[in-house]
Amino acid sequence: MEGSVSNLEVCNFAFTGQFEELKKCILSDKSLATKTDQDERTALHWACSAGHAKIVSFLLDLGVEVNIQDDTCWTPLHIAASAGREEIVQFLISKGAQLNCVNQNGCTPLHYAASKDRYEIALLLLENGADPNVSDKLESTPLHRASAKGNYRLIQLLLAQSASTNIQDSEGNTALHLACDEERVEAAKLLVEHGASIYIENKEEKTPVQMAKGSLGALLKRIVEG
Repeated sequence: MEGSVSNLEVCNFAFTGQFEELKKCILSDKSLATKTDQDERTALHWACSAGHAKIVSFLLDLGVEVNIQDDTCWTPLHIAASAGREEIVQFLISKGAQLNCVNQNGCTPLHYAASKDRYEIALLLLENGADPNVSDKLESTPLHRASAKGNYRLIQLLLAQSASTNIQDSEGNTALHLACDEERVEAAKLLVEHGASIYIENKEEKTPVQMAKGSLGALLKRIVEG
């Protein structure tokens, strides 16, 4: 029982940034560095979540595995990317973090950077070899996610890094379908200007133009037809 309490205490120290307390615990029992809580998250996961770079550095220097996964297969890099911890993302990459690792949903860290509009983090991931066209379990790419949210600069970045505009997800939707459905006007225009087709039908036999609201459909047709 005492061991399980200590595990939770160490995770809590990591999350709350109590470096000296965490260091003292772990140096007295190094096995605590990789012990997990009820979600199989380690101190490294929690330090990445809260943005405590000093603790992340300490744990990795002790030899904690940089790609360790929790019970839903999230790595520290997934967590840092999702939480917007740019400095930690950079550090994890320098320590050999796998850029295209997937969690239980088939998502890579780039999926979360794209959906949460973490531009600098997405740039770091892509410049170091993240795949812009990787699909999750719903066959959705980072471009699908960024387009649905209307994250304009991130869409620009993905397109500049060779993201494919016409990949269809499990519902047959392209990134353009999602942009049109969510009324992301500027995103939709950008996608069409970069080769997104207005003619692809999804599983409901609808094209992006048919999903567009207001005058967006007509605008996209004008762009395509000149």
